[in-house]
Amino acid sequence: MTLNTGDRFGSKDQNYPEAICAGHICLDLIPTLLDSNFQFSPGKLVEAGAVVTSTGGSVSNTGICLSRLGIRSRLLGKVGDDLFAAAVRRILDNYGDGLSEGLIVSPQEQTSYSIILSPPGTDRMFLHAPGCNATFNEDDIDYSQLHFSRLFHFGYPPLMERTFAHDGKTLEAIFQRAKSTGITTSLDMSFPDMNGPAGKADWSAILTRTLPFVDIFTPSIEEILLLLKPDIYRSTMMTVEAGALDNIITPKILETLGSELLDLGVKIVVIKLGDRGLYLRTAAENQLSKLGIAGAQNCSGWADRELWAPCFAVDVVGATGSGDATIAGFLMGLLRNMPVENCMTSACAVGASCVEAADSLSGVRTWQETSERITAGWPRRKFPIDERGWGWMETEAVWRGPNDQRSA
Repeated sequence: MTLNTGDRFGSKDQNYPEAICAGHICLDLIPTLLDSNFQFSPGKLVEAGAVVTSTGGSVSNTGICLSRLGIRSRLLGKVGDDLFAAAVRRILDNYGDGLSEGLIVSPQEQTSYSIILSPPGTDRMFLHAPGCNATFNEDDIDYSQLHFSRLFHFGYPPLMERTFAHDGKTLEAIFQRAKSTGITTSLDMSFPDMNGPAGKADWSAILTRTLPFVDIFTPSIEEILLLLKPDIYRSTMMTVEAGALDNIITPKILETLGSELLDLGVKIVVIKLGDRGLYLRTAAENQLSKLGIAGAQNCSGWADRELWAPCFAVDVVGATGSGDATIAGFLMGLLRNMPVENCMTSACAVGASCVEAADSLSGVRTWQETSERITAGWPRRKFPIDERGWGWMETEAVWRGPNDQRSA
């Protein structure tokens, strides 16, 4: 399948974005915590260091990462008319002139913010105010812009109440209207507040009605188990000890999830596995031909694939935004027509760079710098898969599963 994208996304006019990143955006406040064993209790003072201020959410994290990787991007999020909105604009424009131009201002609402507590050596904790993300709806998107772009990426609907209300009617409408323009569509998730409206929503029904219009679906393993298989999540994930997640992330559960998501209409499934890397499953060639304008030119090389890529070795400073950076690396590879194995490598490399900094953005390098680091022999955290049908591809540095069309 060969695509002529010149007229489509303005190769003669560099003002057109290749990717539009829409959905959740907020201001992140990240105090530097000096003690990994701290506990909050009434009347107790916990000493902290300098605070890192950054933008957060899929719009900022994935959009700025794509921009740093050389992809012309437009960021489409919703903010209020307040001090936090001014901070969001300033941060975005510091990463690239005009990156804040796509923000929608809702004067009567508050800009979303998060306070992220990331003690050394432990997972993060969040205090999050949804703000005007809660009212984001299909009418907040100018769909005429999509006719001049190649990729529409939407992130974090579990943190955007309007999108998942009424069994996801708004989320379905967003993707149905986006897909009708011929653009390639991508959806990322976030972990819902299990005690709030998102935790009580019927995500199986929401995904069933939305995923037929989604080309690329990029949840984390925790998110997709909770949203699609809540019984399994509650009986296993919530009872394992910290660090025991490796026992849950098995080839069998990944194969099952990949098959079910493809059956719901997704063309490319990418599941983030934390320090266990990245899992990919793709549809047959006749389905991939419907991928949209950002579809891989070598469609046959992408069809019927099952891959599992290990992470690169790094000293982890903070995990904030690492999943978004990983997906940015993958989408960059797709937009640059890389082979699927190289897209997996670029995803893991960009995600690894991200965790070398406390915030979600400052660790991410340009693609040239990242590529040079890979070429120089950046080591991988290879792990064994003792499961029938799985084999290691030394040159590509990925595991190939039994559902991979190149296994024969």
